[in-house]
Amino acid sequence: MRFEGTETYVATEDLTVAVNAAVALERPLLVKGEPGTGKTELARQISNSLGLPMIEWSIKSTTKAQQGLYEYDAVSRLRDSQLGDPRVSDVGNYIRRGKLWQAFAAETRTVLLIDEIDKADIEFPNDLLQELDRMEFFVYETGETIVARQRPIVIITSNNEKELPDAFLRRCFFHYIRFPDIDTLRKIVEVHHPGIKQALLTAALTQFYTLRDTPGLKKKPSTSEVLDWLKLLLAEDLSPEDLMADPANALPKLHGALLKNEQDVHLFERMAFMARRQHR
Repeated sequence: MRFEGTETYVATEDLTVAVNAAVALERPLLVKGEPGTGKTELARQISNSLGLPMIEWSIKSTTKAQQGLYEYDAVSRLRDSQLGDPRVSDVGNYIRRGKLWQAFAAETRTVLLIDEIDKADIEFPNDLLQELDRMEFFVYETGETIVARQRPIVIITSNNEKELPDAFLRRCFFHYIRFPDIDTLRKIVEVHHPGIKQALLTAALTQFYTLRDTPGLKKKPSTSEVLDWLKLLLAEDLSPEDLMADPANALPKLHGALLKNEQDVHLFERMAFMARRQHR
C-alpha cells in the first residue's frame, strides 16, 4: 500500500516519501504549508489512490477534542424520561459517535483527515494524544472501551496559525509543503487546464512569480489562486501580449483572483505611481 500521487494531483517526491513513511510508521502525518497549497486535497487523493474511504473532521475555533470521540446528549435523555420514552433505559441511544469513533469502528481501513488543527484551542492537540497513540478511548457513560478495528491513516493539516505542543509533534511525522517551483506548477496547471497554450502559460507564470516575489506583499497568492487566475485568463481569451506589464499600471489583469486585501492592491498602485513619475 503505497501512495504515488494521482492523475489529478501532482505529488512531489518528498511528499510521497512523507506519506509512505507515515503509513509505515503508523504515525499521524502532520502537513503544514501556506493556505491553498493542497494540504486538504492531499488526504482526499490518498483516499482515492489507496482505495480507502475517507472521514473528514473540519476543525473550528469552538471544536473540542471530546467531539471527535463522542457526545452525550443528556438534555434529550432528560426530556425523554419526562415523557416516559422507553429509550431512556439505554444510555447508548443518547451517545453520538464522533469522527474518531467512526474511523475506529469502520470495518475497513480509513483515511482520517483532521483539517486545520491549529484553529482549535491550544489544548486540543494534547487532548487527543492518548487516543491517536493507543488507538482507543473509554466511554464513561456506558463503561466500554472503544478500540480501533484497524488503525486509520491519519492526516492532520495546519496553516501554522499557532504553535503545536511538543508532545503532540513528537508523535507525528511532519512534512511542510513548499510552494512549487515553476516546473512543478506547470505540471499542476496542465492537470487542471490541459492543453493550455504554452506561450500564455509562460507569460502568466512569469508575471505570477514576479508578483509573488514582490517585497512587502502581505498575502502571497497560492497555488489555488493562480489556477483560478488562469481559468479567468482562458475565459477572457487573453493573449500573452495582453499580459505585458504596463508601466502605468503595475496591477496584473484580473488581479482580484490573486490579491486578496487592500494593502497589497495599494502596494502595486504605489509601484505604478512611482513608475509613472520615473517615465516623465
